Amino acid sequence: RGILLNRRNIPIMSMPIESMLLAVNSNFLVFSVSSDDMMGQLFASLVSTVAAAESAIGLAIFVITFRVRG
Repeated sequence: RGILLNRRNIPIMSMPIESMLLAVNSNFLVFSVSSDDMMGQLFASLVSTVAAAESAIGLAIFVITFRVRG
């Protein structure tokens, strides 16, 4: 819903995606600790990497649109 409601503002459009990735991260970590398995922590680091890359791409798009519009 957050993506569909804010189609004009790029940084606000990426915030729901970041919150979903954070929720997935916390689920992976909690279930990894409760099941005593390291795979959840590995997946959590992978999700953190994807979230960082998505954030960097969003920031690059924001800078490019700011330079074009002046």
